[in-house]
Amino acid sequence: QGQLAESGGGSVQAGGSLKLSCEVSRWIEDCWGWAWFRQAPGKKREGVAAIDNDGDTSYADSVKGRFTISRDRSKNTLYLQMNRLKPEDTGMYYCAAIWALNDGEDMSMVVSGSLRMNYWGKGTQVTISS
Repeated sequence: QGQLAESGGGSVQAGGSLKLSCEVSRWIEDCWGWAWFRQAPGKKREGVAAIDNDGDTSYADSVKGRFTISRDRSKNTLYLQMNRLKPEDTGMYYCAAIWALNDGEDMSMVVSGSLRMNYWGKGTQVTISS
């Protein structure tokens, strides 16, 4: 591993914003799909947002309208802009990448957790206080 490196996590009050970044190694920049996941202590890991190389996106219902995923290919960086943060957004956030999709698969299946990601970052902590 070591092909993805997250940054930008921290502590913020509810209602605030954070922007996470994930630096992508040139060795995996040709992957098709990119995503953010999060996991809180005692809870299962959940998909947050995903984007493919066509620009198609998918978001968990809990973050729609508040989070935006994007990728700047020229900078080899994946982003997650998080606005109007809530305490329930607290967790370790991970970026991940998938080599390719089969016919009939899309980013919604990445967010739902039904597809296995091929690369993972080490995570960055996000803590939202009420």
